[in-house]
Amino acid sequence: MFLKWGIYMFILSFLFMFLGLFFMLNMSVLVIEYFLLVMGDFELKFYLLFDWMSMMFVCVVLFISCMVIFYSNDYMESEKFKVYFCYGVLLFVGSMLMMIMSPNLLMILLGWDGLGLVSYCLVIFYQNFKSDSAGMITVMSNRIGDVMILLSFVFLINFGNLDFLVFSKMFLLGGFMLIVAGMTKSAQIPFSAWLPAAMAAPTPVSSLVHSSTLVTAGVYILIRLDMLFCMDGFRWFLACLALLTMVMSGIGAVLEMDLKKIVALSTLSQLGLMMLILSLGETDLAFFHLLTHALFKAMLFLCAGFMIHSSLGSQDIRFMGFFFCSNPLIGVAFSLANLSLFGLPFLSGFYSKDMVLEFIYANNDNWFIIFLVVLATVMTCVYSLRVMYYSMWKGSSKLVSFSNHWSFCMEIPVVFMGLLVIFFGSMMSWIMFSHWSMSIIMLKVKLINVMILLLGCWSFYSLYSGFVGIINLKKINDFFGSMWFLSISSGSLSVKSLISGLYYFKFDNGWLEEVGPQGVYKINCTAGVFVQWFQISNLKNIIILMFFVVLLFF
Repeated sequence: MFLKWGIYMFILSFLFMFLGLFFMLNMSVLVIEYFLLVMGDFELKFYLLFDWMSMMFVCVVLFISCMVIFYSNDYMESEKFKVYFCYGVLLFVGSMLMMIMSPNLLMILLGWDGLGLVSYCLVIFYQNFKSDSAGMITVMSNRIGDVMILLSFVFLINFGNLDFLVFSKMFLLGGFMLIVAGMTKSAQIPFSAWLPAAMAAPTPVSSLVHSSTLVTAGVYILIRLDMLFCMDGFRWFLACLALLTMVMSGIGAVLEMDLKKIVALSTLSQLGLMMLILSLGETDLAFFHLLTHALFKAMLFLCAGFMIHSSLGSQDIRFMGFFFCSNPLIGVAFSLANLSLFGLPFLSGFYSKDMVLEFIYANNDNWFIIFLVVLATVMTCVYSLRVMYYSMWKGSSKLVSFSNHWSFCMEIPVVFMGLLVIFFGSMMSWIMFSHWSMSIIMLKVKLINVMILLLGCWSFYSLYSGFVGIINLKKINDFFGSMWFLSISSGSLSVKSLISGLYYFKFDNGWLEEVGPQGVYKINCTAGVFVQWFQISNLKNIIILMFFVVLLFF
């Protein structure tokens, strides 16, 4: 079943790739429209938008989904409900495609809600307390975005149209709600806590969620709503939160030891970078980085899943040492994805990230913003090198037993994605930005990114060679490792943090229980025993009375 659907998606991804190239080269757009309801000036339509942006994104989503489904054929082999898992992944991808290809807010809402509902079902797949808690945080955080879209839907009805292609600058309040909805889906501050919690899902689901589906939905919606960023207030609001998200997730990833959470925090950092570019008004660059990031992040998760699978479920990078020798293919692919993540020339991540950073340097005179961007980029280099260092060379493999069997369905997708990580960035940059005939940048600006790479390597060496001891400060670890305490504020607050939670627990399970249900039960039991004794005693008296009556008359 997995292989059949994987083949279908592989064929469809190539079809949409050719359609995307056709629409891009001809600068054409196709709209398929169907009227559902007409009430006065209000028109409710179902229609699909075919342009180069939607087609290329659909192509990437289908290709990654195809690789993930192939990968799941072996990864989920021992699971009892793997058929339901497959259907859940298909519904997840279908909801994302509906959201991508519709310019109508009603159809976007259907796909948006589908993503939230199916993601909840997939996060709680393992049916334990941790998965249930993570699923609840995920779905409740995303419901905020759903409510915002519903409210903007109400505002748009007053305009008589639900198509975001005809939005105007007068749509201020509704536009702000759509920006908040995109922030919740893409886990920007203060809605960031659900993203690491969603790691409770199976690794193939994490690969989809963090590369091309759930978290990218918010960025894609804001790319489509680029007219909102003509307003300075919206731009500064989004830019400030994106910068804070980048810094928070970057430092948190440096201190984290869980492999999947490190990759999740790296996703959060890159989403912040995309949001920052959107706030500066360059939607094409944000979309380009979205595509390249989707590919190398999906490959990073697939490699991480293989390492966890081979390490008997251990996710601690300190116990994954010498994996490069144990499985060279996965080791090379994992290193390739990490190098692309921090922008090593000339991998896919380099082409998008280099252009993004150069645009920020050239179009921003705020040195504080540039400092935060450089800090977040240095942190990206540090945690990428750190996870490679621990999992490939330094860590100890004494506590785990590596299974070195060769898995066709788990390793072939990694090979295909590795090839794209090498070549996709250069090809897309030539296609998407061919109209940029000449770009003249000063040498000192061009060398900033090289200096950032060198600074990141030096920072990694300093932190993990004992030269700098800040990594051992417990209070700093507690603050940054808990995502600035966002995970606590989004969790079971009344149980963990409030004294009243303890009092409520004692009250609810103490004398209230004794007076209430348990007290009523004990009273009923005592009354039942008394009534039973009374009835038995009365029966004895009646029998004795009958005996004396018989003796008296007979």
